[in-house]
Amino acid sequence: MCGRFVVGSSGSELVGVLRVDVVGDALPEPSYNVAPTDRVAIVLDSAKTEPPTRRLEAARWGLVPSWAKDVGIGAKAINARSEEVEDKPMFRQALIARRAIIPASGYFEWKTEDGAKTPYYVHPADDAPLFFAGLYEWWKDPAKAPDDPARWVLSFTIMTREAVGQLGSIHARMPLFIDADYADVWLDPTTENVGDLLDATVDAAPALVDGLLLREVGSAVGNVRNNGPELIAPVS
Repeated sequence: MCGRFVVGSSGSELVGVLRVDVVGDALPEPSYNVAPTDRVAIVLDSAKTEPPTRRLEAARWGLVPSWAKDVGIGAKAINARSEEVEDKPMFRQALIARRAIIPASGYFEWKTEDGAKTPYYVHPADDAPLFFAGLYEWWKDPAKAPDDPARWVLSFTIMTREAVGQLGSIHARMPLFIDADYADVWLDPTTENVGDLLDATVDAAPALVDGLLLREVGSAVGNVRNNGPELIAPVS
């Protein structure tokens, strides 16, 4: 799974890498301890235009489907298992037409041995951005006025799959990684063969694991109030 991750650079630096057309307002600052319900920058293709417009927007971590009664449901949907999304009402419609990419510098995972949990930081060896395949939704807050800009909440979930290679030694699950060159295919909201698209993305993910490094870090990352580059420093 993925319960904490790092965004060490501003989202605007990704405009060229993922060929973003529109950059949203008030993008979040870099964070070394992104936790569920935090806001980060995600990339999506909006189908409101023809062709779709690629946008970099601030979104809340934890998917809130349009039919939800309140935003709190998102805390239970920070991850979506790739083998289940086609059948789960929480994710089914987003998979069809609202796929996203969540850029990160790396993520944290905890290895459990003899009842003790040890945190590790997983990141690309060349410090290039790491991309997670995800899903997004827009939710309308019925408690807010129609003209209130905060009425619409953009949220997302990070997809996961069975861990492979060195990552399998830490945890049974890993984020569904996606290559930047595959972004156009994954984000395209007009894709019809969504099942085939998902299968191809899941099958391609293991090849990206070889380019990752993992190192043990301190327990301070376990506290969401802690935030700073010291969280990714190796244990001496």
